[in-house]
Formats: sequence, C-alpha cells, structure tokens
Amino acid sequence: MSEGIKDHPGLSDAAAQSRASVLRSRAESYIALSRHEAAIADLTESIALVPDHARSWRLRGESHRVIERYEAALADFDEALRLEPDSAYALGSRGQTYAAMSRLEEAMDDFEHALTLAPDSLWILEAKAELLVDLDRLDEALHEYAKIIAQNEELAYSWVARGDLYQRMHQYEEAIADYTKALAADPEYVRALSRRGEALRMTDRYEEALADLNRALELDPENDRAFGSRGAVLSELGDNEAALRDLNRAIDLDPEYIWAYRVRGEIQQELERHEEAVADFTQALHLEFGD
Repeated sequence: MSEGIKDHPGLSDAAAQSRASVLRSRAESYIALSRHEAAIADLTESIALVPDHARSWRLRGESHRVIERYEAALADFDEALRLEPDSAYALGSRGQTYAAMSRLEEAMDDFEHALTLAPDSLWILEAKAELLVDLDRLDEALHEYAKIIAQNEELAYSWVARGDLYQRMHQYEEAIADYTKALAADPEYVRALSRRGEALRMTDRYEEALADLNRALELDPENDRAFGSRGAVLSELGDNEAALRDLNRAIDLDPEYIWAYRVRGEIQQELERHEEAVADFTQALHLEFGD
C-alpha cells in the first residue's frame, strides 16, 4: 500500500477518484519538468486508488521509459493497452521502448499499428523513420521523412533528420539542400550548420564548409563534432597546425571521438610525427575494436 493511501484510509469511491485525478495531473507537470521519480510516485498512488485508468499506466510507463527502466515501462504499457487497446500513444511509446531494447521487429509492429490509428502522428512517424534507419531500410526511411516534411515544412529538425539520412547514404547534395531548408526555418540551428559544413567538406567546398563550422562554433563553443569537422577542413586548406588545435579540442570534449583520433593521426603522419600518429591510430583501434 502506498504512503498516500496509508495517510488516507477509508476514502470513498468519489474521493479516491478525485485524489487519483489530482495526483495524475500533478504527475503530468512533473513529467514536463523531467522530474520522473516524483511523477512515478504520484502515478503509483493514483493507480493504487483507481487501477483501471489507462492514462495513469501510460504516463507511468513513459516516465519509466525516459529514465531507461525499460522492463517496468513495458509492463505499464501492456496494462495501458489491455485497458485501452486502441491507444496510438501507448503503442507508439511501447514501440520506442522496444526500439531502445533492440527488439526492433516488435517496435515496428507497434509503430505500424499505431499509425493505422493515428496516421498523421508526427512523433510516431519520426520514431518509425528512425527505426527504419536502424534496420538499414534507408529508402523506406526516406519515404517516411517525406511524409513528415509534407505535413509541416517549417519544422527544421525534420529537414535535418532527412539531411542526416542523405548524408549517411552519401547523397551530399541532397543533404546540403535539406540542411539549407532547415536553416531557412531556423538560422541558428547548430546541428544544421555543423552537418551542412560536414556535407560541404565531403563535396570539397572547403571555404563554404569553414563558414558553416565557424558559425556553429560561435553559437555552441563546446560542439565537439563541429571542432572535429573544422579540423578536417583546415587540414584540407593546408593549415595543419590549426587543424590539430581543433582536433585536440574535439578530443578534449569527447575522449571517445574515434573519427577525430583517425583524422589527427593522418595529419600527424603527414607531418612525419609518426610516434604521435601511432598513438592516435592505436587509440582509434582500441575504442572501435577493443584492441
């Protein structure tokens, strides 16, 4: 029995319903504040008072999911769906839980079922697209992103997500176009600037890449990926010492940044600093393969 019920023995049904409702409402605010332990406590008492309220189970499942208690989240979503089988939200959230647990086919089943109930749900479409990328079904993922963008072309993050997919597919011009769309919607979107800078680097447009990466770092001076990409650009432009400074900073910010070790090693090798190059390549191998 929860402490709340111990403190309030003998509640009438009406009072129990009322208390459970207030607890559930407070939990929603706790969730909005990312105070998930407090939300779980309120929802646990709310469920004890009114066990057949599907929303309480779903909300508690969501808090469990966010703090990575995946088995508890699954149990809550299962109960929410037993009570309310056609809840697209519960199906989508359970799908996200399955995806986090690498149970990818079960995740896909939930996303597809949810989309039969709520075909225009952006967050479920996005979750499905991300899962398709994880499954290496990239053309299908592009199709999902097209549907997402068609719903609202002003959502910068949707353009960036598709741009990232194009970049993964080595379709750099398409990626640049999508990042440019994102920046039209949000000119200070650091990820769009950083990723467009990287795509421009891959197409040998080094001065344009440098401009994007400089701006990204003005906006976010702790962006390790932007430092790494700018280091690679500076090396291509012939300034290896400046490149090394950027790569050193990238590695300081993320000591497990494998790509930065590899690029720094290549620059050290070019400068005939072979001991330093060996050290960087050795660390890259250790981080990626455990050597």
